[in-house]
Amino acid sequence: MQDAPKFQSVEAAKPSRAELARQDLLDRIRDFILKHDLNVSGTNLASVGTALSGANAALAQAFVSREISGEPIDQRWLDTVARLDPETGARVEELERLMDKMEYSMMRFAQSAKSAQDETCEHRGAIDAQIEAMSSQIDDRDEAGASNAQGEVDRVIDLSRAMLERIEQVEQAMERSQAETDELRANLAKARTEADVDHLTRLPNRRAFERRLASASQQAQLGGKPLCVAFCDVDHFKAVNDTHGHDAGDRVLVAMSNTLNGMASDTCFVARHGGEEFVVLFYGLEKEAAVAKLDGIRRAQGMKQMINRETGKSFGKITFSGGVSQVEGVDDAREALSRADQALYEAKNAGRNTIIAV
Repeated sequence: MQDAPKFQSVEAAKPSRAELARQDLLDRIRDFILKHDLNVSGTNLASVGTALSGANAALAQAFVSREISGEPIDQRWLDTVARLDPETGARVEELERLMDKMEYSMMRFAQSAKSAQDETCEHRGAIDAQIEAMSSQIDDRDEAGASNAQGEVDRVIDLSRAMLERIEQVEQAMERSQAETDELRANLAKARTEADVDHLTRLPNRRAFERRLASASQQAQLGGKPLCVAFCDVDHFKAVNDTHGHDAGDRVLVAMSNTLNGMASDTCFVARHGGEEFVVLFYGLEKEAAVAKLDGIRRAQGMKQMINRETGKSFGKITFSGGVSQVEGVDDAREALSRADQALYEAKNAGRNTIIAV
């Protein structure tokens, strides 16, 4: 009799509760990204995932409040939430501390290696001189006296010469180690510099800005001088990408960075903060003066006509909007960022191509 066909049990085919929960979270993340037309990036996926999963309660609350208010959850707002997260700053600071410790350790090692190399060089010179002196004494003795001590002296000389050879090997090894350490320190310094630079515009990036904001707010408070921060955002940038392509959009960002960087100086720090957004620190300027300076740049930019060199088509006028706020002490730095961001949002709602201060 032929065996009846075996079927897999229905229960065994069912996904587990954990698998269902994971699939549900992935579906929600996907739907959220599509609904709000957000970029599919690692940062966005991490932010949306931690919010929708409840892993970050504060971020989840921010998402809920934003949706209830009816305000858009766009890329600019999501970037704002990410940069105002104190945990991000803490991670950057911890990384900086570890890099400082590594650099200090390498510096101490290089100093120790150089000191050891100098000492072995001195010892080698002393031993070499002693060997020569012993050899000369043997040569000066009569034949009978020399033969009695020859065996013992030869052994001492042989051991000394072996020691000299070993010291030379140690010196060479230390020279190589010191050279490798110097190269590692140089590479670390280069890496730290590159980590602070935006690779598209070559402006300082968000990481560099966060560190500069912290030091600038402290210096401003100690010196009793004003400090202002401004966010600038390229108007209708998505339309530029959609119409002309992302490569053309990148060229627009480079041109905008050059415009803003034209006012960079010892009293003005310009950085790319992410996407089409730039940030500016004004040292020693009150809010009204900072607005006036930034508005002058805005007017100059608005008078330019940009052409897509690949197609010959005009980009039209590429303008930007800005929000400015004054930093009222070290503890107010992040709040000032939030105020400047809100001012930028108001500038966008006011029709763009304008500067608003709060």
